[in-house]
Amino acid sequence: MAEKKKMSLTMKILLGLVLGLITGVLINTFFKGNEVVDTWLVKGIFELGGGIFLNLLKMLVVPLVTFSLIVGVCGIGDIAALGRIGIKSFLLYVLTTAIAITTAIGLAMLIGPGQGFDMQSSKAAEFTAKEAPPITEVFINIVPSNPVATFANGDMLGIIFYAIMVGIALLIIGKAVKPVVQAAEMLNEVAMKLVDMVMSVAHIGVFCLIAKTFAEQGIELILPMASYFFTVLGALGIHFFVTILVILFVLTRFNPLTFLRKMRSAQAFAFSTASSGATIPITLQCVTERLGVKNSVASFTVPLGATINMDGTAIMQGVATVFIANVYGIELGVGGYITVIGMAVLASIGTAGVPGVGLIMLAMVLNQVGLPLEGIGLILGVDRLLDMCRTAVNITGDAMVSTVVAKGEGKIDTDIYNDPYAGDIDFDEELDISDEDEEEFARVVDDPLVKK
Repeated sequence: MAEKKKMSLTMKILLGLVLGLITGVLINTFFKGNEVVDTWLVKGIFELGGGIFLNLLKMLVVPLVTFSLIVGVCGIGDIAALGRIGIKSFLLYVLTTAIAITTAIGLAMLIGPGQGFDMQSSKAAEFTAKEAPPITEVFINIVPSNPVATFANGDMLGIIFYAIMVGIALLIIGKAVKPVVQAAEMLNEVAMKLVDMVMSVAHIGVFCLIAKTFAEQGIELILPMASYFFTVLGALGIHFFVTILVILFVLTRFNPLTFLRKMRSAQAFAFSTASSGATIPITLQCVTERLGVKNSVASFTVPLGATINMDGTAIMQGVATVFIANVYGIELGVGGYITVIGMAVLASIGTAGVPGVGLIMLAMVLNQVGLPLEGIGLILGVDRLLDMCRTAVNITGDAMVSTVVAKGEGKIDTDIYNDPYAGDIDFDEELDISDEDEEEFARVVDDPLVKK
């Protein structure tokens, strides 16, 4: 009798996502305002399950990025190569952000969202723009004055800088610190195994996060803002299916459909969490184990992309600028839109790692071209749903840049990339501890030298 085929991780996550969406919409439609359902189910079970899962992901980010980067830098073995990887990654991220906002503005000008918008019937939320830090301060803060505080606060740019410096120091010292490098490699393996353990319950966490979001948001918020909402989705779709895949194919000649299939699980995670940072462990695993990018490249490009790659946010800014200009009847002109493109690209670098970065960046752009900041309140209602979509686009861009840079540096295994089953994990088998392993572990623990 043939063994029953087990459901893949990707299918489990997508099933959890779809069931969560359906459950959330049904609750919002038929049980909205029901105190029992809201208290015990939405803010009880769903919030508990989703919150724990999100914290599990965040728990993995700092140790995984730290040890992976140290091992990656040592694996490159050449400081000049590290510099090339950094420059290529940075330029590609800036290029895709510029293309993203240009696409968004072009599509928004064609569709014209906000024309004829009824300000009286809209329920605009109050919005107070936070002041963005000066770009000089952002660059100064990349160098952590207190590494312990940087790691405790999860300041990703500071962590990346410190881990790279440690890796370079280990390279310079050489053989004398080989045990330290080996220890970092082992700790990196432990971090990756923790990712496997968390992913074994991913479908449950994704279900809870999506169900809670749609139970609270519903779909009726989209209706008054339909022109804005679907224009953003259209621009995200163009960037996702055209820009990212065309750049991938032109610069690598890899099959774009293979790339999309192998990134589905990370995209589902990004959609459910709406956080590129929280999705780093999953993105890193997909890029290295599914796409075949060497850890020496991915350990640098993925965390950097999660911090400065703002393609989805740039698209939101472009459409929002046109929308708000149309609502208030303000003509920006060609010069105004060129200013928006330039400001968005600079803001994506200057506000990297700042909480609430999307709205801060939009406030900076609107202020620069003389549009009222109060207009941001109009889009807040649908921003959460769009944030989920643009995060999925962002991490896909991170993976594309990682693949392109790795191909240029000869740091990608094409056999893994082309193998449809590469990186698939049978969690029941992976997380099972054999009797032999248990006996060996017990023997090591009982060793008198270990007990000393």
